[in-house]
Formats: sequence, structure tokens, C-alpha cells
Amino acid sequence: MPVPAPSPTLVAEGAPRGGLAALCITQTTGWGVLYYGLIAAVQPISADTGWDPALVTGSFSAGLLVSAVAGIFVGRILDRTGPRTLMTSGSLAGVLALAAVALAPNPPLFFAAWLLAGTAQAAVLYQPAFTVISRWYGPARMRPLTILTLAAGFASTIFAPVTATLTAAFGWRAAFILLAGIMGVVTVPLHARCLNRSWTVTAPGSPAVNRRGTVRAVRRSPEFLGLQALMVLLCLGLYTVTLNIIPLLMEKGFDYTTAALALGLVGAGQVGGRLLFGAIPPGARLVAIAATAAVAVLFLAALPGPVPVLVAAAMLAGAVRGCQTLLQATIVADRWGTQSLGTLQGIFAAPLTAVTAIAPAAGPLIAVWLGSYTNMTFAMAAATGTAATIATLVSRRSP
Repeated sequence: MPVPAPSPTLVAEGAPRGGLAALCITQTTGWGVLYYGLIAAVQPISADTGWDPALVTGSFSAGLLVSAVAGIFVGRILDRTGPRTLMTSGSLAGVLALAAVALAPNPPLFFAAWLLAGTAQAAVLYQPAFTVISRWYGPARMRPLTILTLAAGFASTIFAPVTATLTAAFGWRAAFILLAGIMGVVTVPLHARCLNRSWTVTAPGSPAVNRRGTVRAVRRSPEFLGLQALMVLLCLGLYTVTLNIIPLLMEKGFDYTTAALALGLVGAGQVGGRLLFGAIPPGARLVAIAATAAVAVLFLAALPGPVPVLVAAAMLAGAVRGCQTLLQATIVADRWGTQSLGTLQGIFAAPLTAVTAIAPAAGPLIAVWLGSYTNMTFAMAAATGTAATIATLVSRRSP
């Protein structure tokens, strides 16, 4: 007999003093050193070691794939133990991983170091933080989630130039040792001091075996699988196009400087999208976000110009990416509540994390296969259009 899915009860755990501020700081730092640090250092690493840039970025992408798988287990641990031990341990693992990156004498050990970094990412970046915020604030979680993602949105703004400056001054190996030190000094004490040791609010009469059955029923339900497919298609379309927007726009006749500016404005659009997310009626969010993504990507594929229109389309795609981040943070709790949220969130987000890991490489591969970046973008418009169709079907079935 199937176990019924839980009602979407959002119980406020209560945030420890300074908890939200601490998470804002640790998310900004974690994203800055575990994600953007490598992106900013690919060329110096390649120039110093002679390793192919594709090998360097491939190691990073492999770490993200590990993060996707590890996130499932992190979610289960988070539900059982609370955030303090888990996220503090993740910070320490991140310090060790960055030090291993700096000291790696050859590509295999460099690759292994990024696999460890992927495990740390799963334990300290958005997925556990989203679960913690939802547990702390319950129905009032929208504002703190927005604050958290806005703060972390500055990670690249802060740490890309910091990494570049440290690398120019001391070399990339010393730069990564210093980044490891920053992570250790900033995130370890804040996670240890400002996160609660364990959860205090639990569902009455909800033994572990019953929770496992409930999780099994939810993750196999058509609604869960449909929403997961929708979000995978949305991520695939948005990230593949926006992360490859420079060659796409250059193919349409843009010069490199203007195309790079458009890429920068994608980031500005993300901030705007996160600010606007709360203004979208909850019942309309799925359809509105997926449909807007399809329109933005289709514009980027179909329009030859003029420059301001395509730049505006790039910003719109960035805004949808910003909305998608918050949609990913809230969609599971909205439908199934906060009991077993870490487990469900980890399962839900795993394929999304995997897609974002392969998107930078997927764009050029699809472009070669289809003959151009424009054709690649048309294919991604079809993906986001399919997501919009699924969103419409899911919304019609929702009560």
C-alpha cells in the first residue's frame, strides 16, 4: 500500500542569532573560492603547468558532478543531524581540497583534488543552505532566501578579481593556499558558531521508517518527476545558452567586447530576477518563469539584431536564471513541506547540478553537431519551450 505524500506544512524552526548573516557570508565565500576561484585561474594554471585548459576545466566539471551525487547523501545527513556538524565539516573539506589543488604535482592529483572539492560544495553551497533557511523560517522563508541569493550573487564580483590579483602577485599555487586560508578563517567558525546543532521541530508520530516511505512515495510521484524534468530542461536551456553567449553573439556579428559586455549583463539580470521573484504570484511562477525563459532563448536564437535588442534578451535570460535559482530553493518545500526536506531537496537538485556542470561544454558540442551556435540556441529554445509546456500541465493539475 503506497505511503501518502506529506501535506506541505511549513514549520518555522527558528533561526539562531546571526544565522542568516552568517550564511550570507559563508555562501559568498564558499561560492567565491570553491567555484569562481578556479574559473578565474584557468589560464594561469594552464600557462604555468602546460596542462590543457580543457583538462583544468574538465577537472572542475567532474567535481560538480560529484557534488550532484554527494548532494543526495548530504540531504539525508542534514535531515538526521542538523546543519552545524555537516556544514562545518564541509568547510574543512573545502580547505583541504583547495590546499590539495595548490599542491597537486600532476593532472591525476589535480583531478582528485577537485573531486574532493565537489564533495565540499555539496555540503556548504546552496542546497544545504536552502534547506536550512526553509527549516528556520517556514512560511516566511521567501525574504531570507532572496537575501541569501543576492549576497552570494556577489561572489564572482569579489573573488574573481581577488583570485586574479593573488595569482598575479604570488602565482596560482600560492593563491589557492591563500583562498584555502580564507575559507578556513571565514566559514569554519561561522558554521560552527551560528548554525544550530540539531533540529528541534519534528513532526509528531513520524518515525524514521515512515519518513523513508513518505520520501519514497514523493520522489516516485508523477508531480515530483514532472517538476524535476521541467527544471532540468530549464537549466539545460538557460545555462547552455548564457554560458556560451559570447561565441553566439560573435557569430551574429558582435565584436568580442560587446559580446563580453552581454555576458556581464547576464549577471546583472540575475540580480534583477531574484529581486522580482517574490512579486510573481506563487500559483503563476512555474508557467511565468518557464515561458519567459523560452521567449528569451528564442529571441537570442532568431533575432539577428540590433545589438540593444539582443543584449536585452541576454539580460532577460539572466533574470530568468535568477528566478530559477529561487524557484529551485522553494519548489519542493512549497509542495511537500519541510519534513525530510534535505533528502527531497538533494534528490530533486542532483540532475540540475549535473546539467549546470556539463552546460559549458555542451554548448560547443551541440553547436558543432548542429552546425552553428545559432542552431544550438534554437535547440535550447525547444528545451525551454518543452519546460513551459510541462509547467502548464503541472499547474493545471495543481489544486
